[in-house]
Amino acid sequence: MPQIANTVLALFLVIFLGWTVRRLGLLPDSATASLNKLVFYIAIPVLIFQKISQATFALYFDSALLIGVVVAAMAVTFLALFTGRILGIQGKELGTFIQSSIHGNLGYMGLAVAFYFLGEKGFTRASILASFMILLQNLISIVALQLCSKKQGKALGWLKLGGMLFFNPIILASLAGLLFSMWDMGVPGFGQRALTILSGMALPLGLLLIGASLSLSASWPHLKLIIAAGVLKLLLLPAIGVGIYRWLSVSRLEMLPGVILLAAPTATVTYIMAGEMGGAPSLASGIISASTLLSGLSYFMWLSLLS
Repeated sequence: MPQIANTVLALFLVIFLGWTVRRLGLLPDSATASLNKLVFYIAIPVLIFQKISQATFALYFDSALLIGVVVAAMAVTFLALFTGRILGIQGKELGTFIQSSIHGNLGYMGLAVAFYFLGEKGFTRASILASFMILLQNLISIVALQLCSKKQGKALGWLKLGGMLFFNPIILASLAGLLFSMWDMGVPGFGQRALTILSGMALPLGLLLIGASLSLSASWPHLKLIIAAGVLKLLLLPAIGVGIYRWLSVSRLEMLPGVILLAAPTATVTYIMAGEMGGAPSLASGIISASTLLSGLSYFMWLSLLS
């Protein structure tokens, strides 16, 4: 229990620091946007490549963990569609509601929890799993937004978001790391040192940026939908994953990487995707901020139940 509390509180202390420095003007919008690109395109991919490339793929890939996250994501997708219909939402808000219910912040939040709670071995296992999850999450999000959007030029939207899916830097870094791992290719000493220096800024800076982006001003008009999306994302998605893992006889400790990733709050990229594909950006923004804040409680609950 102390380890869980120390991990969750430490992560959210850094997130709160990011919120504070943004309000003090130390992280203006221009700087936040640039740092986001730095973390997303360089720091996080370098960290993932380094950990995966140094690992033995056969020892760290677990097909049961992959089955759990795939089944859980598909189940919650249909639950979100059903819930949205019950709540009377349709069109662009329905597409955004569905993607916000399954699209987790794996790169900044999920992997940070895995690294600081599970250590390097657990982080490596989570990184390999995250590469598959990112593909699945983006694919479901694209389909949901396109089918629900009334925006013209859908063919172009499919092409653009398809590029975002298959050329995601985290996915490319994971694939490169897997190739190095499976072919037992080593990185020269100076290269490893450079990777270590660059990867060291990934998780702390990512957490600071999560805090800097928090804003609840857009939440109140969509409070009912935000609560529903939060329940689906933070409670039902990991709960279904746990159920699948129990059915597959995966032990509590072995399922932790999968559950940690499933329990990640809604990804900030859902706001960008909603804007690009005719969704509801204001709804996405409210769900992102609320689910991020509430994920501290949900992470404490899930880690306590499974540890």
